[in-house]
Amino acid sequence: MSFFAGIRRATRSGFDRMVKARERQARRYVNAALLQFDDETLARAGFSRQELERQGAIFPM
Repeated sequence: MSFFAGIRRATRSGFDRMVKARERQARRYVNAALLQFDDETLARAGFSRQELERQGAIFPM
């Protein structure tokens, strides 16, 4: 294994971790927006309030 192959692998795994963290953050913002809807609207869209609350939400200030 060359020196640059190790750097490439470390950079790629770091990038993958960053992308996954941003995806989780985006999901929490979306969940917060969805939780503002009533239960009937959530059910029609295929969501449940309990599942959204379990996944977590970020309520912006």
